[in-house]
Amino acid sequence: MKNESVLYGIIGLLTGIILMGFVATYAVNNNHSGMMNMMGMHGSTNSQGMMDDESMSMGDMTDMLKNKTGDDFDKAFIEQMIIHHQGAIDMATLAKENAKHQEVKNLANDILSAQSKEIDMMQTWQTQWNYKTTPSTESHSMMNGN
Repeated sequence: MKNESVLYGIIGLLTGIILMGFVATYAVNNNHSGMMNMMGMHGSTNSQGMMDDESMSMGDMTDMLKNKTGDDFDKAFIEQMIIHHQGAIDMATLAKENAKHQEVKNLANDILSAQSKEIDMMQTWQTQWNYKTTPSTESHSMMNGN
């Protein structure tokens, strides 16, 4: 009986994760800003297609990269990945504070560690390759004392 309970718990958890993935994808792809804000994502755009709060939906980020190559691609990719990773850090910080299950808090700690290291690495590349940084890509350095 105990094994069945564990199995049902795992199935329920996986179903919830898959459902959340579909909801998040739907919200991003259809620019449902209310749903995205509830999930810690941002979605309102200005007339240039940029997000009003200096972030973009994942679809917008991908579209922006499609016609770029070489340094133009690398610079844009790094800038957008820093912003994307910062969003993950913001969500993980909330998870550490508000999650019920220790497993979620542990995952949040892993995300904070990995994403912070990757942001630092990408900011180093920006400096080494003389890519001008934007205020949104510099915010991580300022928040982490770099």
